[in-house]
Amino acid sequence: MSSSFEGRAQAIYDLGRTAIFALKSDPRFHYCLYVPPIVGNGEKVDLLVAVHGTGRTSFLDFRDGFAEFGRWNRCAILCPIFPIGVRGDDARSGYKFMIEGDIRYDLVLLEMVAEVAAKYQQDWDTFAMFGFSGGGHFTHRFAILHPQLLWAASIGAPGSVTLLDPSKDWWVGIRNLEDRFGVTFDREKLARIPVHMVVGDADLETWEITIPENSVNWMPGANDAGRNRPERLSALRRSFEDAGVSVRFDLVPGISHDRMQVLDYVQNFLTDVLSERRSV
Repeated sequence: MSSSFEGRAQAIYDLGRTAIFALKSDPRFHYCLYVPPIVGNGEKVDLLVAVHGTGRTSFLDFRDGFAEFGRWNRCAILCPIFPIGVRGDDARSGYKFMIEGDIRYDLVLLEMVAEVAAKYQQDWDTFAMFGFSGGGHFTHRFAILHPQLLWAASIGAPGSVTLLDPSKDWWVGIRNLEDRFGVTFDREKLARIPVHMVVGDADLETWEITIPENSVNWMPGANDAGRNRPERLSALRRSFEDAGVSVRFDLVPGISHDRMQVLDYVQNFLTDVLSERRSV
């Protein structure tokens, strides 16, 4: 195969807005990226992981929506795809709670990061993460489990939240992290992460976020953090701030549950963090 063919294929499929790839270690899961073209010249860039919501289609919105940000801020964008029903049961929400049967979604994500870091010869021992709706579930729970791996976290409009409550079990609280995940909650490392939370002030629908007692995800306290997304995210903010975390909180006026309407707020936050990070 000619080198010119390989070079053209790389430019089309591996750089810029990439194709969708299966994860080599578990092809049930997929991902796509935005990769700044300078990476093709051997340049080093930072990494943002952008996690989709329940409908899954937002992974393309995030790849494309963050493309200009990534190009001008020297940052690759990794968009994981956690399909509905990977265990053959049509379950939609397993990834939001990090564990589903024998699947550890946090570890699947880390396999993706390792795979793309090796492919592009990048140093992505730490990265930033953003998620909206179902991705907001994932992002704040990943930060609780793996704070040492993040240089920033932006949490958008999750439907339910895990508070840093040592008197309640996962997922409502964090009492049994050791039993569930083999990790110990590290308050000091979480407090080092710049954290952003964003939700629309008109994001008030409750039909999808009120967890009924017959749900596989129900447990005592499941709906106690608030009636709607702004209330629940505010409860998470208070819980994080009580643990020493500095939180930038954006309650966006006039916006309902619309991921594209919050991206400017996310990009402003990440730009500020990158500027400070690179000035050190």
